[in-house]
Amino acid sequence: MKKKKFYGVASALLASSIALAGCSFGEDSSSSSNSEENSGDQVTIDIFQFKVEFKNQFEELTDKYEEENPGVNINVKTVGGGNDYGSSLKTSFSSGEEPDIFNIGGPSDLEQYEDYLADLSDTDAANAALDGTLTSVDKDGETLGLPFNQEGYGILYNKQIFEEAGIDPAEIKTHEDLVKATELLESKKDELGIQAPFALPAKETWVIGNHLANAFLADEFNHDVMEAYNADSVEFAMGDQMKRFLDLQNEYSVQPTLSLDYSQQVEELFSLGEVAMIQQGNWVYNTIQEMDPEMAENNVGIMPIPVEGYEGSLPVGVPMYWSVNKESEEEVVQASKDFLDWMYTSEEGKKFVTEEFKFIPAYEGYEDQEIADPISKDIYEYAAEGNTLGWVFLGAPTNWTEGSLAVNMQQYLSGDITWEEVEENARNDWEKSRQ
Repeated sequence: MKKKKFYGVASALLASSIALAGCSFGEDSSSSSNSEENSGDQVTIDIFQFKVEFKNQFEELTDKYEEENPGVNINVKTVGGGNDYGSSLKTSFSSGEEPDIFNIGGPSDLEQYEDYLADLSDTDAANAALDGTLTSVDKDGETLGLPFNQEGYGILYNKQIFEEAGIDPAEIKTHEDLVKATELLESKKDELGIQAPFALPAKETWVIGNHLANAFLADEFNHDVMEAYNADSVEFAMGDQMKRFLDLQNEYSVQPTLSLDYSQQVEELFSLGEVAMIQQGNWVYNTIQEMDPEMAENNVGIMPIPVEGYEGSLPVGVPMYWSVNKESEEEVVQASKDFLDWMYTSEEGKKFVTEEFKFIPAYEGYEDQEIADPISKDIYEYAAEGNTLGWVFLGAPTNWTEGSLAVNMQQYLSGDITWEEVEENARNDWEKSRQ
């Protein structure tokens, strides 16, 4: 069967949506079983994953899988949010405590972990993956990862605050439009009962180095992650736009931005109505729902980051991939594949993916499933209309977006270097990595 084309969020959900998106597995682990060793017919799978937003729901899913498969024990360790998943994963491998299932972020991670990656091309999930979602993890005829989901991001806004301020988000197209709306919110913040228009978590290198930067780098690499991966340098052709968007958020944010983290941004400030806008994506829905179900369901909208030439477009892509450690015992490798297949292709798994995880699936076979949350529905509509930007940051040199670009952006925000030095330092680091 010909696969449905993937560009942003592919059309697999069109019918239903339009009718309506060396770790130690010890004390920090969440385990559905206390079994520590594979014995007899018992198989233990250690999973090391990054997505804190669906930690509880994912553990519910593994519990359910264990109930249906009593010979399988699954341990889950989650590292993400304010913690560096990439560094933690690297430490787990270097310490000899290698997980059986783990996450990689694209071609740079694939290169780093290639010796450990099992070929997943024989799985049902790989065969169901939407066309284009496996580009970053296909190599030499092997499929070395399975897409998590599809995600999109932009500027999340509080509908009630915008309405009370007299701001129509549909009229915010350009950077100048956003500046005007932000200044109006600032002038009325006491009346609106907000601390500031924005909450910029500049402490989080992934927020500024991955997502903010990506919006202004995508055009440079023709929205193609592999073109970024093969590029010898980065020009920052839209560096001036990147700077002014960062400056705007920083100037009109709750302060100090360099000590503001993801949890404070989403839980303490946005979910509780203390700010009007945050730069985030549909992955925050579960967190907002836990804080304020009414707000999550009815009071959160999303609008694009204004990028010249791409007004009205959201960055949409695959954030991470599941990989299986081929160095694990043979029965563990097979059990890991079976679990991933069940999660994405069984009827029970698919319901969890859409209803509990609140994912926009990256697989065929979800035509009868509805996208569960309003943020993801909005993102799907942007993508269904073709209004998307590519995710190219996964093609940057290993640790460049967070360890180089974001660190230099933080130094800029602290006043230690100029923006010109941000670009120069980051460009040099890119070129050195590619030599």
